[in-house]
Amino acid sequence: MPDTPDRDALLLRLQATLDAMPPVAAMGIRIAGYADGTLRLCAPLAANVNDKGNAFGGSLASVMTLAGWALVSLRLSQAGHDAEVYVADSSIRYRAPVYADLDASACAAPDQDWDGFLALFDKRGRARITVCAQVEDGAAALEGRFVALAKG
Repeated sequence: MPDTPDRDALLLRLQATLDAMPPVAAMGIRIAGYADGTLRLCAPLAANVNDKGNAFGGSLASVMTLAGWALVSLRLSQAGHDAEVYVADSSIRYRAPVYADLDASACAAPDQDWDGFLALFDKRGRARITVCAQVEDGAAALEGRFVALAKG
């Protein structure tokens, strides 16, 4: 999606939604960018540190899940849909400790199709898509299935 005022307004609205969730606000999660179908979120290590001085595993899981949720929410908003998005299930792999600020990126899984997802949502008022997210170039990775339900 090109950089347009509409895109920027959607990202601002999405950030406001994130900020309105107390646990998310406490983690300091911010939208770091959206380009080429990938949404990035970041969060400061200081707000997400464990007793070992690295990122708390729950924070890594949260920031990756929220990156996927935010990506699906954004794509639906871009298409003009008012929907609720939920994570249906996910699996996470922790490969290495993270000693820096959390930087999560999310994109549709390679075998997924946004056009098909949106067409099914148009037809049925619900659809699901699998999203892949990672932190720190793969120090942790999530594959999650997200479900969208039309509001109302």
